[in-house]
Amino acid sequence: MGHERDAWLGIDLGTQSVRVLLVTADGTVLGAGSAPLEGRRDGVRHEQDPEQWWTAVCAAARVALRDRPARVGGLAVCGTSGTVLLTDAAGWPVSPALMYDDGRAWAEGERLRGAGLTVQNTWGLPKALWLLRTHGHGHIAHQPDIVTARLVGHPVPTDSSHALKTAYDVERDAWPAVPHVPSLPDVVRPGTPLGEVCPAAAEATGIPAGTPVIAGMTDGCAAQIASGALRPGSWNSVLGTTLVLKGASATPVHDATGVVYNHRAPDGSWLPGGASSVGAGVLTAAFAGADPATMDARAAAHEPSGAVAYPLVSSGERFPFLAPDASALVLGEPDGDADLWAALLQGVAFAERLCLDYLDHLGAPLDGPLTFTGGGARSPYWNQLRADVLGRPARVPKQTEPALGMAALAAHGTGSGPLTDVAERMVRIDTVLEPRPGRTALFAEPYSRLVDELTARGWLSPTVAAHAHRRLTVDTSPS
Repeated sequence: MGHERDAWLGIDLGTQSVRVLLVTADGTVLGAGSAPLEGRRDGVRHEQDPEQWWTAVCAAARVALRDRPARVGGLAVCGTSGTVLLTDAAGWPVSPALMYDDGRAWAEGERLRGAGLTVQNTWGLPKALWLLRTHGHGHIAHQPDIVTARLVGHPVPTDSSHALKTAYDVERDAWPAVPHVPSLPDVVRPGTPLGEVCPAAAEATGIPAGTPVIAGMTDGCAAQIASGALRPGSWNSVLGTTLVLKGASATPVHDATGVVYNHRAPDGSWLPGGASSVGAGVLTAAFAGADPATMDARAAAHEPSGAVAYPLVSSGERFPFLAPDASALVLGEPDGDADLWAALLQGVAFAERLCLDYLDHLGAPLDGPLTFTGGGARSPYWNQLRADVLGRPARVPKQTEPALGMAALAAHGTGSGPLTDVAERMVRIDTVLEPRPGRTALFAEPYSRLVDELTARGWLSPTVAAHAHRRLTVDTSPS
């Protein structure tokens, strides 16, 4: 019996779980599955067992495809940016995976910067060198490479998006000349066909044999696709455990400090952005077991909070400034739990505003729509608060998951049209937020106080701080 319509499979390898969505061309989700992942954290160490990824993909895909009411037209996979490991020649893991924020490769980072590369210690290449030094020989691979190789049945090229933090030069489409770095993978542009699901993978996952496997992008880019923010000047703010801002530009946005970097879109345009260590993960750490909706309701009475926070999830900051020694801070004394919760919510919004101020300082186009995605976008109160602090409208799609972006990329990679058009057909906007009159001015003083504190600590450039103050004056001036 024939199927009524095609659908595409998006696979998201997250920090805490694998998520799989089966999505039609108009954005209808026909099936969804997830499976948990566990990691090992100890100070700056953050690892995962890569075998978990495949086990979780198999479980989540089987749930998503349980009824399979459509033909699977193709699939794509996204992973956490900067997560690397070593494999043997057949593509099987021979080391743990060092996650996106593992900070042990500081010596390798210093050596690479000394060789002229703009890399951060938590990026893929320093960590790959650390793995080679501590685990011996192996082939450098990225998180999705393990899953795509298992799906196809043999090693396949990595995509330029995941390779970016392993120092792949997306403007020249080439690896840099770095001494003593063996076994760098072949690279293709996102949206490139990698092969087809092999019979063994089909039996393990429930994904039909012969399904096209398309080269994916990082989770931040996947969430950007899922937001529809692909036309120049559009931006997507992904608020999950940490905060990622991704935009679209006709030309690269250059940043000498390296905190803003540019992915290459499948059509050759540019997706500038950066990843902060501020995010919703701080709420879980500070209020284990708390009900977010209840705490949001209580926090509404504290606008602004009596305290000002820069709520880093882990030590060190990487956007909107680079400060490896930065630590979470709270200025003032919160008036109880509700006020502290409010300070953390507002602090993330202040960091988000500072990210946009820094992008404006660099000359990035910011005149398009802003979209909120990520787990934090499930909070209506936090969404409105962020729009108020930013002083600009924001959109919230019905589906805010990176897996939707990978479904759109799979559709593009199998001939369904330009990615911008495919994404706009799939993305359904659920809510449009307008900043409430006077609220941006209400938060101006604590934001200015935070900017000044970050500058006093030597983390934020005085030039960037001055730019942030100027923008705030414009945004809060009477119209």
